Amino acid sequence: METADVATALSEARSPVLVDCLGTWLTAIMDGEALWSAATADVYAVLEARLDGLCAALTGLPTAIVVTNEVGLGVVPSHSSGVLFRDLLGTINRRVAAVCDEVHLVIAGRVLKL
Repeated sequence: METADVATALSEARSPVLVDCLGTWLTAIMDGEALWSAATADVYAVLEARLDGLCAALTGLPTAIVVTNEVGLGVVPSHSSGVLFRDLLGTINRRVAAVCDEVHLVIAGRVLKL
């Protein structure tokens, strides 16, 4: 199923779930709410509400695998929207990791348990 309303989809799930990917989810929110040029405080207000729902839904699932991008190890973006995306996804990744039993970083074909 493809949806930007991941929290609702997860709350209705009855089997193991794969969420792929949080970067795409963030982009859908930014596009759908026309947030790319909004004030940073407004962006965070919308995101925090969505993220609260996502984290609550994840904690209610017996099994979920969540895929995301790692954007903090790359080049610093030269434009404000890129910086905003990197910072927002970092916030999302931290919040989601905090409610997960296990977190793994997969890089260069290697799996590192964090």
